[in-house]
Amino acid sequence: MKQSMYLLDTHVHTSEVSLCGKVEAVQMVRHYKEAGYDGIIITDHYYREYFELMLKGSWKEKIDMYLSGYRAALAEGKRIGIDVLLGMEIRFHDTPEDYLVFGIDEQYILNNPKLYNHTLSSFKASIKGKDILLLQAHPFRTGLSPAAPELLDGVEVYNGNPRHDSRNHLAYSYAREHGLIMISGSDAHQLVDVARGGIGLYRPVKSIHDLVVRLRMREPMELITVDAGIDFPYVGK
Repeated sequence: MKQSMYLLDTHVHTSEVSLCGKVEAVQMVRHYKEAGYDGIIITDHYYREYFELMLKGSWKEKIDMYLSGYRAALAEGKRIGIDVLLGMEIRFHDTPEDYLVFGIDEQYILNNPKLYNHTLSSFKASIKGKDILLLQAHPFRTGLSPAAPELLDGVEVYNGNPRHDSRNHLAYSYAREHGLIMISGSDAHQLVDVARGGIGLYRPVKSIHDLVVRLRMREPMELITVDAGIDFPYVGK
C-alpha cells in the first residue's frame, strides 16, 4: 500500500447506535486518525428490532438517535481532520444477511421510513436509477448466503473483524466471478478491529456520492487486508 494513497475504511460502527459496538464515535475517529486513515464510513446497524423495540418516539426522534453516532463522529472528524461519511448496514425483515448501503444522506433516511420492511429485491428496485450502492457484507459467514448477483452492486470481499471467519476468499471469488464491485472493510466494533480493512484510493474522496460514482466506474484502488496469506490484488479497470 503506497503511503500517498487516500485510506478509507468502509465499515465502521459506533457504540452509540450499534449495540454490539464497544467504542464511542469520538474515540473511534481518533483511533482511525492515529492509524493514518484519511476517512471512514459510519455504517451503524439498521434493522427492525432496533427501531421498533429499542427506540421510542416519533420517526424523526428515532432517526436522530440512529444518526447520533455518525453526527458525533462527523463533528470530531472535522475537528481533527479526518473525513467521516454516512452509510448504513441494513438487515431486511426476511433474511439474516447484512448489506452495506452507500450514497444515502440524512434526509433520505428520514424521508424513507422503515427501510427494513423491504426485501432485498424490493429495496434494490427502490434505488434503481439513484446514486446509491448496495453491497453485501461478509456474505460467506456461517449461517449466511450470498445474494443473487443481479440484486447486488458489489460485495465486501474482505471483512477484517477478527472474531468472525468471514471466508473472505469465497467472497472475493464470488465477486470476481460475477463482475461485482469489490470493497474491504474492518467491520470495526472494538479497538482491536480498527484499521483491519478498507480501500486505498489514488485521490481524496470529496463526499459519499463522489465515492459511489468512482466505485461504479471501477476506479483503480487497492484493498487493505491484514491477514497473513490473503493479498488481494489491485482492483479496478
